[in-house]
Formats: sequence, structure tokens, C-alpha cells
Amino acid sequence: MAAAPQAVYWLGNDTLRVSAALFAENRRRLCAGLKANDGLVPQSVVVLQGGEQKQRYCTDTDVVFRQESFFHWAFGVTEPDCYGAIDVECGKSLLFVPKLPESYATWMGEIFPREHFKAKYAVDEVHYTCDIADVLSRQSPAVLLTLRGLNTDSNSTTREASFEGISNFEVNNVLLHPIIVECRLAKTDMELEVLRYTNRVSSDAHKMVMKSVRPGQKEYEMESLFQHYCYNKGGMRHTSYTCICGTGNNSSVLHYGHAGAPNDKTIMDGDMCLFDMGGEYYCYSSDITCSFPANGKFSPDQRAIYEAVLKSSRTVMAAIRPGVKWTDMHRLADRVHLEELVKMGLLTGSVEDMMNVHLGSVFMPHGLGHLLGIDVHDVGGYPEGVERSDEPGLKSLRMGRLVQERMVLTVEPGIYFINHLLDQALANPAQSCFINNQVLARLRGFGGVRIEDNIAVTAEGMDLLTCVPRTVEEIEAFMADSAKPFSPAVSASQ
Repeated sequence: MAAAPQAVYWLGNDTLRVSAALFAENRRRLCAGLKANDGLVPQSVVVLQGGEQKQRYCTDTDVVFRQESFFHWAFGVTEPDCYGAIDVECGKSLLFVPKLPESYATWMGEIFPREHFKAKYAVDEVHYTCDIADVLSRQSPAVLLTLRGLNTDSNSTTREASFEGISNFEVNNVLLHPIIVECRLAKTDMELEVLRYTNRVSSDAHKMVMKSVRPGQKEYEMESLFQHYCYNKGGMRHTSYTCICGTGNNSSVLHYGHAGAPNDKTIMDGDMCLFDMGGEYYCYSSDITCSFPANGKFSPDQRAIYEAVLKSSRTVMAAIRPGVKWTDMHRLADRVHLEELVKMGLLTGSVEDMMNVHLGSVFMPHGLGHLLGIDVHDVGGYPEGVERSDEPGLKSLRMGRLVQERMVLTVEPGIYFINHLLDQALANPAQSCFINNQVLARLRGFGGVRIEDNIAVTAEGMDLLTCVPRTVEEIEAFMADSAKPFSPAVSASQ
């Protein structure tokens, strides 16, 4: 029998070692948060259900498994079809794993004993899922705390734990969700280490793509290069989301890359590239966008739009600190964009008047950025009592609360020339009066520019996690040296 593994997730080579202590600390924080709530009943036990292995439609072809995020946050378990329980009073952790049939050993590999999982995940007890009702009964819980709540990004409700025999227990499905969401909002030092790693590898992957892009290639070739680097160098089997590799006018399609527009255009000389891609390691995400000309040299219009977005990004990051309103940061980005578009001659008139008619949302219809963690659009953006604005632009903002220390956020301002939004603005006298039609005609078909960085909020401001060329001069110099293969300056695990 194979020796029991250490309680460390590691894929070898230069990939990051992640201790099971990360998840033990998360469970400890969750228990502390629950104990601080007046509604907690003594002898409460948290029960979480992990993700299930699924097949593709009606076939027997497995979909590559990725753990459910709340369950991963609490237990770090990579296998499907598990449950976890936490005794809130004493912090005892129980993991429930499937009791596998003998045929599993023939087709899928070794069947490990329960002791294997106890050592692998550093939990207090391991039992089989078929025994969950009996085991929990022996804990004599006054109430089981199950997870039910709304994800304010997807408007989907979390899947509440369910098992045969749960009807014999008192269940509270209200208390847990807001508390575990707040725990996920503030990242521990161990979580920040993983997020720095995902950013470091993903930044290097973006730089490798930037070195490799040439007119005449296909967008999907850049997607494949990014995915290969992240998996080959970083052990990232999953990306955080569908890769966006928009070039030319496709760079104005905010969520390009989906099945209806699958990164399949030929890259042309003079195209602006907008590559929004992030690798995921052990379920922790990154989300980085680089914009640059396919031929490595900015045209005057490309430079002007790019530098407007870069100024917006840097102005916002200089203003971020605990206590500021994220909605104010979005408005700040809008204001900088409008000021710079006035300098370009695209807009004329009072920027204040433009702000009052929401002209900024014509050029940046999405929100400034979002929370980042185990999910690329991480939970906690709109807790109870924080309402989403219905203003153009702000209604798409994925977080409406004050910035807090230990949040991890994306800062992703952008300027886009989206035909139907431009046509709507031109048909609206309150907005069209500011637009120079001659300059706009020149910029139709430009596409868009987005600059997206990942930051960790500190007591004094923020820590930039992303590391890619950002100024026009840095990008042009980096791409001009494309004959020299890209190699990261340091090992990814350092």
C-alpha cells in the first residue's frame, strides 16, 4: 500500500506547495464568525456538500472535475462527491468520502482507505458518505447549519447540502451563508500566497503570448499558448474562465471567446489585441487583461486610447485604500476616460455635464472591477443592505461596498467602440451633443482597450499582484525583442 501523503497540495517541479493548514485556518475563522453571531444555537454543526462528478449530457464521458468553491474553501478536497462537517463549538472537522465499489480499482485506480484522506487533508475524522446520518447523529447536534444564499453575480442560489436522513435533524439554512461569505471576502496570508502564485504564472503566460503573437496567426493559437504555459509551468489544469482573445473589432466584445465567437479570427497587421486570460491553481483564480498592437507598434490612435486607459488604471490604484467606496472608484475611472477623450478631440464640452448624462458608460459599459479569490467573480460584492445602483455602468459593477483590507480585487478600466452603444448615444440628444462625429467615424472599428490588474488591499493602499509590461514604451520594447524567447526571471515557486 502506498504511503499516506503529507497534508500538502503540490504538483511537483516549480509549482506551489499549499499546506492543508490554509483550510484549517479557514474553518477556524468560520467557527469564530459563527460564534460571534447572536443567532447561533449551542451544539451547531456546519454541513457542506462538495461538487459531484458529472458526465457530458447523456454520455459516459466525464467532465473534468472542479471542486465546488465553498467546500474547497473549507476543506481543500480535490475528489468529487464528498461532504464535510464542522463542529462549531470545538472546531472538529469531519470529512465524508464515497465508499467506492471494487470495480473502481480496475478502471480508475487504487481505492484508498479512510486513513489516507485523514492524512491528506489533515482533518479530525473521515467517514463514508453512506454513513453521514449515523455519524452526525452521534455528534448530537442541536442544529445543522446548511448553506443557502444568493450569488449576487450569477443570481443563482447555492446548492444546500442534502443527504438521506437529513430530515431527522433540525436544520438552519439562513445563518451560515452571510458569515462564510464574509470570511471568504478577507484573504488570509496563506490564501494571498496562492493568489500571488496564480498571478505570477499567469503574468508570465501573458508575456509569453505577447512575445509570440504575429499577424496571420489565429486568435485561438494565442489562447492555446496561454493554456499550455499555465499548465506546463504552473500546474494549472483549469483556467479561471473562458479565455478572451479578441483582435481588431473583436476587442470591443466584452466577453468574446464564447461558443458563438470562439477566438477564431485571423489576426491582422494593425489590429489591437485584447487578451483577457487567467490561470487557476488549486481553485484559486487570476484575471489579467493585456492590450497591445499585433504588430508591436502603437499607431497614434492606439497610443492615445491605450494611455487614456492606463492613466485611469493608475489613478484608481493610487486612490485605493480601506474605506473608499468602490462606486466612487468606478466614477473616477469614467472621469479620467472622459477627460482624455476630450484631449483626443473625440468629445467636446464639460466633463461634469458628460458625467451627469452617464456618457462614460457608452465607452465603458462594464464595472471597474470585482472581487477575486476561489471564484473569478468572488462572492461578497452585495451583502444584505448594499443595493446595486441602476445607473448605466454602475449597474454592471460587481461590488457595491466599501473597500476593505485583505480584499483581492481586479482593476480593469477599458475604452471600447461598440457600435450599438455608439448608435444609441448618437440618437440621444443629451449625449450626442458632446461627440465629434468626424473623430468618431475614424475610430469606428477600432475595437477596444482594457487593462486589468489584480490587487490585494493593504492597510496603507494596495499591493499589485500582476506583473506585465504596461506602458507603451515597455510593451513596444518587449515585443521588439521577440526574437529572444521569453523566460521568467525567477522560478514560479519562489
